[in-house]
Amino acid sequence: MSEINYLEVCIEITPFSENNAEIVMAMIEEAGFESFAIQAPCLKCYIRRELFSQQRLRCLLSFFDNNPELSLSVSVNPLREENWNRKWESEFKPVVIAGKCTVKASFHKDLPKTEYNITIDPKMAFGTGHHRTTTLMVKWLLRLAEARACMTGARRATLRGLQVLDMGTGTGILAMMAAKLGAHRPVHAIDLDIVAVNSARENIYRNHLHKAITVMHGDSSLIQSSKYDMILANINRNILLADMATYSRGLKSREQTLFLARNRRGYKNMPPEFSFGGMLVASGFYNEDIPVLRKRAAECGLKYVSSMSMNHWASVLFCRC
Repeated sequence: MSEINYLEVCIEITPFSENNAEIVMAMIEEAGFESFAIQAPCLKCYIRRELFSQQRLRCLLSFFDNNPELSLSVSVNPLREENWNRKWESEFKPVVIAGKCTVKASFHKDLPKTEYNITIDPKMAFGTGHHRTTTLMVKWLLRLAEARACMTGARRATLRGLQVLDMGTGTGILAMMAAKLGAHRPVHAIDLDIVAVNSARENIYRNHLHKAITVMHGDSSLIQSSKYDMILANINRNILLADMATYSRGLKSREQTLFLARNRRGYKNMPPEFSFGGMLVASGFYNEDIPVLRKRAAECGLKYVSSMSMNHWASVLFCRC
């Protein structure tokens, strides 16, 4: 009999909606959960048995105690590893983003053809492509790659020549998408969670991108000064606020990017996104969080360029001044 390593924490939400489930998810994301699944009427959360604290979860959920419009009920169930594998296989559906990128599992068959395909096995790490913020980040990558193609005269969307970092990589979806769009090798991917690091490495091998991506275990202290043309940070508001200065220092300056642009042949019209320094594409927060993030970014020498949103979740593009 296999050992019970994980717990499934089921939070029943009344009244249930995906938006309410995502609000609860955002509130408890610091409790150590490695993966979430929204399945009406519950938010299901998965965590290693030894990391689970009932008291910490109760403390985080106490935020909703005085909310008469939302009721929460919590149950905890042991989950054997083979049960988890069967569960995510039954619940994980392929995701098609912007009609151009499909995120799927290896067992998915007969899918519509898209230009880019990413195969993953989450293995308890966050990031299956279903979350709104992952979708927003992939849309940003596609949009910036299309702008890059217009700038260079390339026939297809490309990030060729850009050094990219995926901060908080999770299952590695964004790093793999950047690599598939032709970003400079190797794309760097960092995560503080060793489960995510191992999951990302396995997924990268599964997609034959192990020569195009380097995955590192650690935090933002690994970011080198003036290293990156683009940093992808799909994390959360508090971490973005705390690490904004580090992200800014890690981006190339306007002088560096313009010098490189002037010294490469074939560059035509310079899109607005590429007329400043390095780019920070951030997500993992709500529309109402944008003003405080813009304020902090400005303090760190980053200029707000544009934003996208989906079901109250937001993603913002900043550029180094």
